Amino acid sequence: MALDTAKKAQIIKQFQKTEGDTGSSEVQIALLSTRIADLTEHLKTFKKDHSSRLGLLKLVGQRRRLMRYLKRTNRESYNKLVADLGIRDNI
Repeated sequence: MALDTAKKAQIIKQFQKTEGDTGSSEVQIALLSTRIADLTEHLKTFKKDHSSRLGLLKLVGQRRRLMRYLKRTNRESYNKLVADLGIRDNI
């Protein structure tokens, strides 16, 4: 389930460090969090959609790796991101 362009641009604008920043860890984590939330809602309706469930687990693992990296390299940014997105700090 891909994000539409307007929603993606809004998320990038909110979490980017500088103008044109689309690849920083903060932006990637925010985009993954949105996709995870969308897939979670989809799976509440379609409980037997196992391929989407596998995709969800891959996205969660990717976000977890990025969050671990961000926590190790920039603790202040990590804490701000966790607070903004409402993600548990269990890494």
